[in-house]
Amino acid sequence: MACYLLKTEPDAYSYDDLVRDKQTTWDGISNALALKHLRGVAKGDTLLIYHTGKEKQAVGLAKAAGAAYPDPKAGDPRRMVVDIRAWKRLPAPVPLAAFREDAVLQKTDLVRISRLSVVPLTDAQLARVLKLAGA
Repeated sequence: MACYLLKTEPDAYSYDDLVRDKQTTWDGISNALALKHLRGVAKGDTLLIYHTGKEKQAVGLAKAAGAAYPDPKAGDPRRMVVDIRAWKRLPAPVPLAAFREDAVLQKTDLVRISRLSVVPLTDAQLARVLKLAGA
């Protein structure tokens, strides 16, 4: 199974909203590289939810309920969405500063290409986030 970091503005849709809703369609991705990453999402993949804006921290985990598919609302087959389910909150959030300072995490696209809203993570990177979160 693969792992991806998904960014969201918590004022628009937070991890708490996902927990309340239990499942949602992750949409609104328009960047070509982020869409390429989103196309790679498969059922069961682990998704690390990251709050942008003032928070700038990883806060929880979700699972892909299915593979990515063309956004039925977009009218453009290149635009993709994925259905996701809340899984579990991180015991402690992992701030962007920790990603920047950590030798394993500073190699993520979250640090290298900060504007991407969908970022692949290696198993080692996910394990490091979980360790920093106290999981």
